[in-house]
Amino acid sequence: MVKIRLQRQGAKKAPFYHIVVADSRSPRDGKIIEKIGTYNPMTEPSTIVLDKEKVEKWIKNGAKPTDTVKQLIEKAN
Repeated sequence: MVKIRLQRQGAKKAPFYHIVVADSRSPRDGKIIEKIGTYNPMTEPSTIVLDKEKVEKWIKNGAKPTDTVKQLIEKAN
């Protein structure tokens, strides 16, 4: 199963996330299929950058976003 989820980047206590499409069996920071955006919770307000066309394409093709990514997609719109 393919999921849209967060991949953690950044230093200790300074998280930065890539929003990626990955196989659900791969580890959190492991192999990805495609990077579709970024999320930076450290800025005020937090920064969300998404390629909406790619998000729509992957959801249409059956990728399931995680709960957190679902909330980020709704915030970005």
